[in-house]
Amino acid sequence: MKRPSLTKSFLSKCLAGAIAALPVMAPAPLHAQVQGESFSAYLQTVAAHARKQGVSEATITRTLSGLTPNQRVIELDTAQPGRQSSPPPMAPYIARHVGSSIVSRGRSRYAQLSGILPAIEARYGVPAPVLFAIWGHETNYGSYVGDFDLARSLATLAWEGRRRDLFEGELIALLKMIDQGVPSYKLKGSWAGAFGYPQFLPSVYLRLAVDGDGDGDRDIFSSPADTIASIANYFRDAGWRKGQPWGVRASVPSGFNVGAYASKLAAPTCERVHERHSQWKTVSEWRALGVAPLSPIGSDVLASLFQPDGPGTPAYLLTGNYRVILQYNCSNYYALSVGLLADEIAR
Repeated sequence: MKRPSLTKSFLSKCLAGAIAALPVMAPAPLHAQVQGESFSAYLQTVAAHARKQGVSEATITRTLSGLTPNQRVIELDTAQPGRQSSPPPMAPYIARHVGSSIVSRGRSRYAQLSGILPAIEARYGVPAPVLFAIWGHETNYGSYVGDFDLARSLATLAWEGRRRDLFEGELIALLKMIDQGVPSYKLKGSWAGAFGYPQFLPSVYLRLAVDGDGDGDRDIFSSPADTIASIANYFRDAGWRKGQPWGVRASVPSGFNVGAYASKLAAPTCERVHERHSQWKTVSEWRALGVAPLSPIGSDVLASLFQPDGPGTPAYLLTGNYRVILQYNCSNYYALSVGLLADEIAR
């Protein structure tokens, strides 16, 4: 399947970026004692922690009994690429992820669900094309959501130990989902623990998944209405500014020195992603410098200039809403392709 996406809590779905930043290590064999603790002994520790958080004994026993570590999950986790001194070009990635097929599918699904979209947009303040772009990017509008057993994957990743606090927390959140009535048979997803149409992590599901169709269930596994509403709730919670675009294409004068406007701010998370963005200026200030937006955007909107592939290539003025997309997945490749896909779906 495509890269696991997390959602995106820490993830808020910065998880994919965080995993990618970790050093590559050789996979541990299944019989290994990780941090001096066998897999079965570690599950007893998880069970104790889950009990303290109110998880029922029946759910703990039913879910954790008989689990074994998944070597494939360890291989996929430790094979994530390390940091690169110079990011690869953006254009090929955009061409692959904003192609005619995914745009066409997005427009078709958008038309099919047009009846429910105005109410979701009004409630959460997030444009429906952006929500569809997330859905399309994550699972190609639900066509593939992953088939890894979530409990086994999360237990393996927690036991492996590189991100124990994160993955143990997600495993316990999964147990809480089961306690709340989510059937175990639905709990399949990516190797990194994300699941459903929007590829939420368990902690994100507990906090932000919503019932979008009024049937009393938060079914992000098969309900488009619940999926779209849940993504919208995630974006509202992350600070989406109603009425602002994620960004717009911009014209940059020949010879313009983007480096002269490099940001001096240090981002608390995803620093390598944000360090590629310029200082914040209002659109009118950018205009005064010769940088012209190519689509409508308010003159007083704060934006940063982003020209990922260098002089003479596409440039963008990014608003705070772009950073909301980054909270779903902390990658400029991801966020820019989501924004551009949303624009294409809306055309």
